[in-house]
Amino acid sequence: MTVETPTDVFEAHRPVLMGVAYRMLGRVADAEDVVQDAWLRWSGADHAQVREPRAYLVRVTTRLAVDRLRQIRARGEAYVGPWLPEPYLTDFADTVPDGAERAVLADSVSFAVLVVLESLSPLERAVFVLREAFGCPYAEIAAVLDRGEAAVRQLAGRARRHVEERRPRYTVDPAERRDLTERFLAAAAGGDLAALLSLLAPDARLVGDGGGKAKAPVRILETADKVGRFLVAVTGGEETRLSLRFLEVNGGFSVLALSDGRPDSVLQLDVADGLVRTVYVVRNPDKLRFLTSR
Repeated sequence: MTVETPTDVFEAHRPVLMGVAYRMLGRVADAEDVVQDAWLRWSGADHAQVREPRAYLVRVTTRLAVDRLRQIRARGEAYVGPWLPEPYLTDFADTVPDGAERAVLADSVSFAVLVVLESLSPLERAVFVLREAFGCPYAEIAAVLDRGEAAVRQLAGRARRHVEERRPRYTVDPAERRDLTERFLAAAAGGDLAALLSLLAPDARLVGDGGGKAKAPVRILETADKVGRFLVAVTGGEETRLSLRFLEVNGGFSVLALSDGRPDSVLQLDVADGLVRTVYVVRNPDKLRFLTSR
């Protein structure tokens, strides 16, 4: 019989821990740092006293992520332009067989939801992530956060209401999003404004994240006309310079544009009723560097 080593146990739970840390922070580097710190705690623990390794590791990771989030916010760093989470490669379609569970995981890591989670307190965010994404019982979350169960239920209710009020109320069909994305790219690259406008909802938005380090709108663009004209202005003729890769990012079909082999941008569309509702574009180079190493 093969005996699992502490390293084996940790590696078996690493995807869950990374999932918790990334949803808590929306930043890949910070999430990986948190998971590494969790490994250091685990390697120094008395494993004979740990009856449930998964619960122990999730507790340690969550507490470290809460502390990291508080540190980030305490620094009060100003961000130039709209903020989007770092694109995170996911493969739910390959690793999660259950369709309903896959949909929940994809939604909990989507750009739209992670943007909303940025406005929650660290404790609210922890409760929401553990409850909504991973289905943890309230009693377990209370133990993780060292809070009473009644207080955790209040935090969960407040966080859920906040997210539901601000998240998109439409469901994105994967096949529909892929089809629209391909037509959208063709219209934008060809400078076909009429075709773009036919794909955009009247109240479409474009959220571009350049972080002050790459060209992107410093404000969210509103209305189909403004979004379409902006895209035609910046992408017409780009097909000769950029190469495109299709991949799953943050639970959804996305496009990675490469310039001379280096990541230039990630584009993802939120789609409903056959139209593009939101265009997400991440161009901050600091948020794209992980896409070349995975």
